[in-house]
Amino acid sequence: MNIEKTLQSLLSRVNYARDILGNKSRPELDAFATEINGFQANNADLSEERTIRALESLDKRLSAMEAAIDAQLTAMDKVRIVRHPQRASLKDILENVYDNYAEMGGQDEHSIDPGMLIARAYITRRRGKKIINQPVMVVGQEKGHGEEFRNGGSIKPWGNSKALKYMKVAAREQIPIHAYVNTPGSYPIEDFPGAAQQIAENIYEMAGLDVPIVAIFSEGGSGGAEAIGMADKRLMLSHGYYSVISPEGAAAIEGHIRGAERAPAELIESCALAQKITAQDNLANGYIDGIIQEPPLGARADHFDFFKQVREQVIRATDEVALSVRGVRLFRAVALRHFKKNTDVIVRWSLNEKARERLVAKRFRKYRRMAQHAYQDNRSLLEKLSATSSGLVSNTASLILYGLIKPFKHRVERIVEEVADEVHVITAKFDAVFRGLLRKIGITPGMDKQKEMELTGLSQAEPETPTLVNDSDYVSPQARVDREITCPHSKKRGCLDIWARDLFTDYAGVCPNCGYNFPMEYQWYLHNVFDRGSVREFNRDIASGNPTQFPNFDARIEGAKKKTGLQSSCLTFNASLEGLRVTCATLVANFRGGSVGAAEGEKFIRALELAQTKHQPFLAYIHGTAGIRIQEGVNGLIQMPRVTMAVRRYIEEGGLYIVLYDTNSYAGPVASFLGCSPYQYAVRSSRIGFAGPGVIKETTGLEIPPNYHNCYKALSRGHIQGVWSRKDIRKNLHQAFLTIGGRNLYYR
Repeated sequence: MNIEKTLQSLLSRVNYARDILGNKSRPELDAFATEINGFQANNADLSEERTIRALESLDKRLSAMEAAIDAQLTAMDKVRIVRHPQRASLKDILENVYDNYAEMGGQDEHSIDPGMLIARAYITRRRGKKIINQPVMVVGQEKGHGEEFRNGGSIKPWGNSKALKYMKVAAREQIPIHAYVNTPGSYPIEDFPGAAQQIAENIYEMAGLDVPIVAIFSEGGSGGAEAIGMADKRLMLSHGYYSVISPEGAAAIEGHIRGAERAPAELIESCALAQKITAQDNLANGYIDGIIQEPPLGARADHFDFFKQVREQVIRATDEVALSVRGVRLFRAVALRHFKKNTDVIVRWSLNEKARERLVAKRFRKYRRMAQHAYQDNRSLLEKLSATSSGLVSNTASLILYGLIKPFKHRVERIVEEVADEVHVITAKFDAVFRGLLRKIGITPGMDKQKEMELTGLSQAEPETPTLVNDSDYVSPQARVDREITCPHSKKRGCLDIWARDLFTDYAGVCPNCGYNFPMEYQWYLHNVFDRGSVREFNRDIASGNPTQFPNFDARIEGAKKKTGLQSSCLTFNASLEGLRVTCATLVANFRGGSVGAAEGEKFIRALELAQTKHQPFLAYIHGTAGIRIQEGVNGLIQMPRVTMAVRRYIEEGGLYIVLYDTNSYAGPVASFLGCSPYQYAVRSSRIGFAGPGVIKETTGLEIPPNYHNCYKALSRGHIQGVWSRKDIRKNLHQAFLTIGGRNLYYR
């Protein structure tokens, strides 16, 4: 035995324990370190055999100490564990869990994003003399062990794009995907394809990948985790965390910390605990399906028993996903029961077409059931029964009208059209012969003279139909202030001051000189965009709450409800626009910055389901959103994949999904159920992005220009499809509803 090497290993374990405990004092660790440092001097006279026994005794004492410390770990201690350079990395997992692998899309620093590691791996399974090699696509964030070029596992947009590319390859080749989530969050830059837009595309596409997906969470940081975290089976390492924001970020927001200041350690610890970020919390809330137990103080590269356990759990999870959708339902249940009793059964992971359809449908149902405990449903029993019966009536009417009558009508129309075409061909031949005979005897047919006049005569101007203007009686509170308003661009563009009354009534908040759009209340849109008296709100009584029991948050939520008169930041309603019926969901900036929690996600999903049932176009009008509500923790974060899946289902059924951004729209909603829309527009002077300027500077150290998130920048990057003046919204929306998307709309 190499005594010095053994002592160094023990001291390294002591220092590791000190690191993960942060600034907390543990006298027993200090005393143990002193004992290790003096071991050789104090035991110089011992024989080699007694020295080895003494070292073994030290190892046992340290292991017992680690177990005792592990039992007392806080949520913030676990955050420090997953961030530690000694933490088991994805390369360690590939080397010890899989039997063979080859990296794809680059290697180490020779990659478009070294933080995103892709590998085509094999798991070799033996049964008697039979050997089966089962291929999988491994996708995950790689931090390495302090390798700077990995960027700490913070993935740039093109890294997430690379991950999606190879997940699609896995779907084409019909092999499972194993996704290892280990990121503090995505790198917040807007360069094409853009952090938010790429995450949104990843979530949208993963929802439809028809192969088994198993995700294993170590550090699940916000949208970066969701970029590869959608799965049929979600496992989590026992010392990992999964959160909408880092504890430091939450503490900075709660403590109103600005600039170079740092939040107090006590506040950070409090936020980590309150957000319910640990594996145990997420299992209790239903956001993961199982926990992979780690050694005391977390898994490191030399914990080989841990890697053996990961292998067993990942294989078992993939087997269960495949068995749960294969064959006849009765036989599936029998097969699963048999599988749980006989762990040596080898399951083939390939699926037939019907099984793949069931897999995608089951994935949707899995996410649809999540977060049902995290919002308040204040409807009475009678109202719930009325909503259920109304839904049944709507579904039945939709089935009859769009499933039976409309297809039959289309078939009849096609037959009539084909018969008319044949009749036209026959009559045209007789007509041509008749006209030829008339010309031979010197008679010019009247129809020819008419065509000649159309080609050579002067055209007459048709009278223009004036554009319909919705003369609303709504008056903005800003118009009641008797003062002059100065345009922000007055110095550059020479805009004159204008009275508030004129600006916010006659000019709809638009500068008459440069076209700058001043912020307006969401009520202005309800009264001026839609037909008068047509707005009908629904699901009003689904209300925001405090599912994590975050300290002092109940009063803030109740204050927002009282101030705005709303129950959540999401307002859902049906309305008409030039006679077309539309379903709309609005995120209201006045309610907690338009942040999204469980209630907002649920209302959004129900609105999409209603639009799908009624075959109506869907408008997501974003008055403003600051992102996911951090106080709700993963209850809010999970709305990113939940609502995105509902959007995908609606679009696949032939619906038209349009997003219109106003004022400021950032973070999770843009990086999921808003950014996945093929038709995104912005009101002039709005700002759109993944993270605000302060977050970008703190995360990347980059100073960004003032117009970095301007809507025209988003347009030039291809993130949105157009920029509209507020005065043109009604006209442009009506045009869009008539001309783009949606084979399944009622008016098509």
